[in-house]
Amino acid sequence: MLRRFRAIGPGALTAAAFIGPGTVTTATLAGAGYGYALVWALVFATIAAIILQETAARLGVVSRLGLGEAIMRRFAEAPFLKWTAAALIIAALFIGNAAYEGGNIAGAVLGVQAAAPELASRAVLAGSLAAIAGAILLFGGYRIIEKVLVGAVLLMTVAFAAALAIIGPDWGALARGAVLPTIPVGAFPLVLGLIGTTIVPYNLFLHAAAARKRWQGADGLDEARFDARLSIGMGGVVSILVLSTAAASLFGSGLEITNAGDMARQLEPAFGAGATYLLALGLFAAGLTSAITAPLATGFAAAELFGFESDPSALKFRLVAGAVLVIGAVVAMTGARPVEVILFAQIANGVLLPVIAVFLLYAANNKKLLGEYANGMLANIGGVVVTLIAAALGARGVLRALGVIL
Repeated sequence: MLRRFRAIGPGALTAAAFIGPGTVTTATLAGAGYGYALVWALVFATIAAIILQETAARLGVVSRLGLGEAIMRRFAEAPFLKWTAAALIIAALFIGNAAYEGGNIAGAVLGVQAAAPELASRAVLAGSLAAIAGAILLFGGYRIIEKVLVGAVLLMTVAFAAALAIIGPDWGALARGAVLPTIPVGAFPLVLGLIGTTIVPYNLFLHAAAARKRWQGADGLDEARFDARLSIGMGGVVSILVLSTAAASLFGSGLEITNAGDMARQLEPAFGAGATYLLALGLFAAGLTSAITAPLATGFAAAELFGFESDPSALKFRLVAGAVLVIGAVVAMTGARPVEVILFAQIANGVLLPVIAVFLLYAANNKKLLGEYANGMLANIGGVVVTLIAAALGARGVLRALGVIL
């Protein structure tokens, strides 16, 4: 057991990546606006993330391939399907990560503005933070920032748990919200957002690549599974704590959540005036680190799909990662409200998730790659159920946006 705890890494990295500014913002909006009614969405999203991320880790550890490479091998004998799949995946990742990147940078800006509101304009801050992320991508060293984010996640876990304990939630309402799926009027975008903030498509590529580097073969599979289940599960608990704290302290208050100061009020019962600075630190660290991992994961996926060097220092890799970063910076520098940009990024991920999940399940059933570790019946049932639910929610979201259904 001690060896397993020492081996924790790729799963913790993935959890740290999805506990970003989008998580805090979306979960806070859900709790403040609808109380405990949407806790079930996070319970589902956490279970779904464990299923999919464990599959991605297993693929990387056993096959010694990234998710993109595994997909290319699966379609190796059908060139048309191979390149169609590559185009669909990279388009989904690029579009989703560009939107998500805007939310990452905007979230980091929220943190800075909460702590120092007069420091600089939104555009200047967004451009400066994008430049910092770009420098880290260019010169390396992102692993150190990832460790900082893990520390920030642990800090926020303690903070929200303490605040919730002091406030005293309605445990009955929390339990009902966790097990009884309901979608109140106007809450559907938040349902998609809660799912999209937990099951992030690019994390599947990132997890497979990180697990492949950490473990050298099937002998490390038990450790990889333990890492994935524990880390992703703890990430889900953090999200539920944020939502529940907002529900207990902000629901029914009439407060409109427009900035980090508004969100910080859920921590005031435990931390008083220091709540704003605590949340500001968490948003800044989460936003900056996620602003690095999103372009990085897109670069790895593109390299695996199109066969160029999978190295952050390679020119083509930098061009792909840089494009995602630049588009995200432009989005963050526009006049859109940061909370709206972050929420849009989460919805985009919720819609794009089924595309990536289908290809992951397809690769995980390839016995030439995984042999005896290919998906069994239970794994396939779980994966298919998760994918179908995610697809149904995503389709409904698109139709609602087009005005086709209510």
